[in-house]
Amino acid sequence: MSAFEKPQVISHIQKGLNYTVFDCKWMPCSAKFVTMGNFARGTGVIQLYEIQQGDLKLLRELEKAKPIKCGTFGATSLQQRYLATGDFAGNLHIWNLEAPEVPVYSVKGHKEIINTIDGVGGLGIGEGAPEIVTGSRDGTVKVWDPRQKDDPVANMEPVQGENKRDCWTVAFGNAYNQEERVVCAGYDNGDIKLFDLRNMSLRWETNIKNGVCSLEFDRKDISMNKLVATSLEGKFHVFDMRTQHPTKGFASVSEKAHKSTVWQVRHLPQNREVFLTAGGAGSLHLWKYEYPIQRSKKDSEGVEMGVAGSVSLLQNVTLSTQPISSLDWSPDKRGLCICSSFDQTVRVLIVTKLHKI
Repeated sequence: MSAFEKPQVISHIQKGLNYTVFDCKWMPCSAKFVTMGNFARGTGVIQLYEIQQGDLKLLRELEKAKPIKCGTFGATSLQQRYLATGDFAGNLHIWNLEAPEVPVYSVKGHKEIINTIDGVGGLGIGEGAPEIVTGSRDGTVKVWDPRQKDDPVANMEPVQGENKRDCWTVAFGNAYNQEERVVCAGYDNGDIKLFDLRNMSLRWETNIKNGVCSLEFDRKDISMNKLVATSLEGKFHVFDMRTQHPTKGFASVSEKAHKSTVWQVRHLPQNREVFLTAGGAGSLHLWKYEYPIQRSKKDSEGVEMGVAGSVSLLQNVTLSTQPISSLDWSPDKRGLCICSSFDQTVRVLIVTKLHKI
């Protein structure tokens, strides 16, 4: 691919904020997005912005009692567009941003900070009931049905005598019919665990030797296809999730992506083979996955095992001197992206020429 054909990452708008931003998410079917974080005085903040004529207009600012670590629209309907958030005190809240004084759903979900959250079954993405998954420093991963108060519908916690590990990232997947659904969780010691919610069982686990910062399936609403896991040491791993070998598990390819921690991975909604990784040195890398000629083969005993593909770097850009803490592609407009970094800045990016890949 020549330099002229390569996608370009353009910083379209950037805005300095007066608080630390931990997460940002597009509001579906709009030019609006939310940012979440904490003020220096120790309270939480949610801001709602809209892109208007090449600038950002602040529509709403909410200050809450506890710092807000993460949020998702994944379990809401397109009509309601409610935001689910996890905070430093372990609370899961769901907010109607049109009337945000009191949450529409609230539960003390965890004993410690909720590090990570994901949603499925809303926005027309994924079959089955709307559900939210939260992962916490208390070592547990819990699945919540917003229609059911107080108790989680699933609770994945360490067995008696097992050390609790800090859960840093969670992701839904395999939600291609009413029954099937999985949650993948990544932990500070490099563990990755795949929980089957239909059978309430641990389907697979592995360890990538470094803390798992971010996990994402290329699509939540299809039969498991690919999973990307990013880590502390600048590496990411792409697992081919189509074929599970009884002893070897899923085939994978790894890539040294950044000189420091890879904080985030996000797949392009309009092309699941393209994904962005965000690094601790303020850089973004755009990748493309290539499938092998055959995605499975038989081992020496005739058992099917997966074959990993390869990844190629399409583009990279350095936006900040500080880590990029969150990243989100617009579900509606190809190439439009927001990211936040620890220099207290939110940026709107345009990635060009993605239709040519």
